Amino acid sequence: MTTAIIIIIAVVAVAAIAAFFLLHGRRAGGRGLRGRFGPEYDRVVARHGGDTAAAERELGDRVKRHGHLDERPLTEEARARYAARWASAQELFVESPERALTEADALLADLSRERGFPDGEDFQDRTDALSVHHAAHVDGYRRVHAARRGGASTEEMREALIEARGLFDGLLAGGPSGREHGNRHLVEGRGTS
Repeated sequence: MTTAIIIIIAVVAVAAIAAFFLLHGRRAGGRGLRGRFGPEYDRVVARHGGDTAAAERELGDRVKRHGHLDERPLTEEARARYAARWASAQELFVESPERALTEADALLADLSRERGFPDGEDFQDRTDALSVHHAAHVDGYRRVHAARRGGASTEEMREALIEARGLFDGLLAGGPSGREHGNRHLVEGRGTS
């Protein structure tokens, strides 16, 4: 009888340990995705009506599809060319915010393509891939893309361009970067017409 009690206690202990690790693993997966995607995690959860399981499935799928992507480095010439294009887009904002956003949108598409992100007309696929590697800044690209289609105020367009600068810097440098560099005239308000 003592052996049976020991076996029962061992089985219960193993089941409790397994349950603990199973539940802990699920929570860690959510925390891992939240940590990896940051504000993008919250955006996807909101889009799924608060259903974190559905949002985590979508984000996990993004990681499976695009996590293996190795960003290609830029040559110094390409880096200088993109930096000049971005500066031109910012300067153009004073004269024509709509044209500036169109240029910024095209520039981010070209730069992401050259860095190895999905090519083609599927904006959603491109931003999904970018969100895996540049989650903190991909929403700025979405805002530029949406604002250039019309209906945005000059201030909304200015904010979109400033926010998109974070993604531009990250793609240009090959990793996360600050957003303030190069935006001084927009931040100070001299770019709002």
